[in-house]
Order: sequence, then C-alpha cells, then structure tokens
Amino acid sequence: MSELFEPDGPTDHRLALRASGLLAEANQAGVITAADVHVAQRLAELGGEPDDSVLLAVALTCAAVRNGSVCLDLTDLETPEGLTWPDPASWRAAIAASPLLEAGVVHWEHDLLHLDRYWRQEGQVADDLAARAGRPVPSPAAGIDEVAARLFPGDGYADQRSAALRAIRVWTAVLTGGPGTGKTTTVAGLLALLLAAAGSQPERPLRVALAAPTGKAAARLSAAVREELADVRFDDAERAALSGIRATTLHRLLGSRPDTRSRFRHHRGNRLPHDVVIVDETSMVSLTMMARLFEAVRPDARLVLVGDHHQLASVEAGAVLADLVAGLPSEQVAELAHNHRSEADIVALGEAIRAGDPDQVVSLLRAPSEEVSFQEEVGDALQQRLVAAAWELRRAAQAGDVAEALAAMERHRLLCAHREGPHGVDRWNSRIEHWLAESLQDGVDHPLRDPWYAGRPVLVTANDPTLGIFNGDTGVVVRTPDGGRRVVLETASGPLALPPSRLDAVETMHAMTIHKAQGSQASEVTVLLPDEESRLLTRELLYTAVTRARHRVRVVGSEQVVRASVTRGVRRASGLQHRLGAR
Repeated sequence: MSELFEPDGPTDHRLALRASGLLAEANQAGVITAADVHVAQRLAELGGEPDDSVLLAVALTCAAVRNGSVCLDLTDLETPEGLTWPDPASWRAAIAASPLLEAGVVHWEHDLLHLDRYWRQEGQVADDLAARAGRPVPSPAAGIDEVAARLFPGDGYADQRSAALRAIRVWTAVLTGGPGTGKTTTVAGLLALLLAAAGSQPERPLRVALAAPTGKAAARLSAAVREELADVRFDDAERAALSGIRATTLHRLLGSRPDTRSRFRHHRGNRLPHDVVIVDETSMVSLTMMARLFEAVRPDARLVLVGDHHQLASVEAGAVLADLVAGLPSEQVAELAHNHRSEADIVALGEAIRAGDPDQVVSLLRAPSEEVSFQEEVGDALQQRLVAAAWELRRAAQAGDVAEALAAMERHRLLCAHREGPHGVDRWNSRIEHWLAESLQDGVDHPLRDPWYAGRPVLVTANDPTLGIFNGDTGVVVRTPDGGRRVVLETASGPLALPPSRLDAVETMHAMTIHKAQGSQASEVTVLLPDEESRLLTRELLYTAVTRARHRVRVVGSEQVVRASVTRGVRRASGLQHRLGAR
C-alpha cells in the first residue's frame, strides 16, 4: 500500500483535477497522486481500456512502485477510511480480461499486477539466475578443505568456513547476516579460497571486483578487507594477490553514462572482465540495478551478493536480497547467525527488534547499560551531546587536521526517519547549526552566514563520475593553511579534496536519514524516532538505525512509538519469489 498524503487544498499539485469516478475518489483520499492518475489514463488510451476499476488498479500499481514495491498485490490492500474498493472477485476478473494485458503494458500473475518494465526486469533476473545455476561449476583444486581450515580455523569460524566452501561450488551465492556476524571475514577468506580453488593459473591472475551501492559502503568494504588480509591466517602469496583490490560503487563498476541513469557501458554485449564480483550491502540494491548487474556479469564469473536482508530495502522499487534469500535453493544461500561483536547489548537489542518482540525491546532499552540508552523526550542532555559532536568536528576542521576531522565525523551520527517535519533531517541540521552559532565567541566561519564554514559535514546527493564522487559519499569542510576552504570527501578511492565551487549536489549532514545511513556505521548513534502516525515507522527502520552503532546507541522517542515500530513490518510486493520458486 502506498504512503497516503493529505491534500494541502484544491490547488495541491498531487490532485488530478480532471479525474473522475474511482480515480478521483482514490486521489482525493490521498492514495494515488496526479502522476499515477495520468499514467493510468494514458495507458487506457493506448490499450483501449474503459473499465474504471482496471484504471484504478493501474494507478495503484504506479503508487506502489513509487513507494518501493515492484507490483501491486491485490490481496494486501489496506482500505483507507472513507474509501471503498471494488468487489475483489469482480476486480480480479476485470483485470484478467483487460485489453491492457494483451497490449503488454501490464501483466497479471499470482494476483500481482506489474507494469511492463518491472515485470521484464523480474523475469530477466530470474532467467539469469536459472541460466547461471544450470552451468557446470569447476571442481575446486585438491586440498581446498585444508586451505579453508587455515583461513577459517576452529569452531569460532565454523559458520564462515561453511559459507565460503558453499560459495565456491556455485556461480551465484548469497551471504546474509547482521552486523558483527563476520560477513567481511567471510568475503576476505572466500577470495583467498577462490585463489586456491582455481589451482595454478598460468594464463593470468584472478580478476576480482568489489562493489557496493554507495561510496561510503565501498570505502568501508575496502578498509575491512585490507584489515582482514593483515591477519596471520593469510599467507604472503594471498596478500600479494589480493591486497591491491579496492572496492568501488556499483555505478562506477558498471560504467555510468551521462545520457542515462538506468543504462551502463557494461551490459550483455560488453561484459565485465572480472572472474569474481562481490557486492556488499545488497539490501540497498533495487530491482533495476540488480537486473543491470546480471546483464553485465559474465555467465562464467562468480557473483557473491552480501548483505543483511532484515535491513531496509532499496529506496527504489524492489527488495531483491530478501527475495533471493527466500527464493533461492539452500546451497546458494548462507546466513551467518553468530555475532562476534563485543557490544552484547546492542546485538541483543537488534535481535529483539528483528524478532518483532516489543516487550523485549522496551526491556532492553530501559535496562542499565553502557551501550544502550533510551530517552522518551528531547532534552538538554541531547542538545549538549549534539553540540559537543559538532564542536569536536569544527575544532579539527579549523586546525586543518583532515584525518582527525574525518575521524570525528564518524564518532557520532544523528539519524532521523524523515527529511522534513519536526523530527526530520532538515530541521535538525538547522537546529544544530543554530546551537553551534550560539556557542561561538567570534564571527569566523559562522554557520549561519557562511555555507562553507569549517567543520560543516556534507553528504553527496548525486553521482559525478568526472569528479570521482558518488551519491552517498561523505566529507567535511576543512580550513587550508592559506585560510581557504576545501571539502575533503571519503570516496571509494580514498580521501578527495575539492574546492567548494566544484560541488553543487551536497547537503549538510549533522543529521541524516536512516535510509542514507545504510552502508555506514558510527561509534555512537542517536536515533530520533518520528511520531507514531508516521508510515515510515517500521521494524526494519528501527533495526537499521540501531545497527549503525558500533559502541553506543541512544534511542529518542516514546515507548508507544518504539512498540509501534517493532510491530510494523515493511511490506513490499514482488513477484520474484514466485518466479524463482517456479523453476
């Protein structure tokens, strides 16, 4: 079901003034927007569909896609107050008989209504998975179990060892698990295991690509793999072969094109050259991007999809990782369950949220803990903490200490569900800048007068391949020795310093949305929950927010709001599981 809106008045741009019948009723109720109505009406003209109920279903499908689903699930429609849906049996019959199906602009299967684009993308992903599964996999070289025992020694590494050995025996593997379960440990060991599995390769070294949806996630993946390779479990030959590998964004891996956002330089006619492609934070990958990835990867290349399928899904349509975990055979999916992190209270809180147990979540929030705290209201203590974090960042930036400024930026993160409103990112960024300004003793680099003040944390909001920066990269404005400013960004390729004049698609990041925070972590995280009425308030949202914290998490919101979030799960309609199960 799409997120409802309340019209601001008769001139609200989301109202379709020429709509009539069921479309007008749903539009006035805030279920569908003018854009949804216009698409339905246009398709009706092209396909010759006169039935009002079918047009309503098409408009609802557009709204569902806009809100993250791939299709409309007619069996899972909520009925907004004051609105009556058509009779279900008659509605299904009208859709099944619609000339729009024969025209190929929509598709009706398993009580799911797809727009053509997403129906084809689901089919493509399912077909590519089936084709890859049907290819014989080369047998690993002799002694692979002994190598695995060295890379993943003892009972403490049993889950990772099993997952890696499973992954080398299939072309497409899915590795899922929560924070601290050893996904990166498995990835690093898997790479060394693939070197051993290939045996002696006189032609060329193993070509490996590591990727993630955002620059921040890619940078974290690179750093984590480098840290793992330094361990004594790896020998010098493995380090020499793997230490130069750096993760990149999916957009850069596939080859961004300036003329389109949905097509890339690498595709079926120009495949990626890599023998192994590992994608981290796959829960953030949309159906469209996953389809493009499968198009680009060679059929005889290993593809390993890594992530936490309990997290929030992509901001665009699809919940592909969750679909794959549920729909692929067990030999292709490995779930890591044992948590190796020392922050036991954060781990327990995340598990209770994931399990949908509101009583246990509240109990853990209220229990004495050095790692988890709970505030039912915003108070002076929170203001002091936020200002202290901003000042810590500012001092390092004014001193021109890039390393310390970037490190300070990662020590505390304020996360919000919304961009706008009293609990939104925009308001909290403004509040923190005002508080920071009030504490200044002089007018130098004033946050309210100079948009590029030293210590301003920034978030890149659009890809710019020419500069080497991508949506999700983060950084900070730092004073230079000559009194100027540079924006130092943490990119997948390492720190990058640019003059402010080169950047236009950035926003202040004293606070950021929980969606944007995916793929990153901070030492301390403050989670500011919205009102209970917010439709963004879900179990996946709270779980994602809490698990961004490495050492300490503070949840701010009423107990009622916490309970509401834990009991609401995200529902994203998709036909991919049906397609995978039918093969």
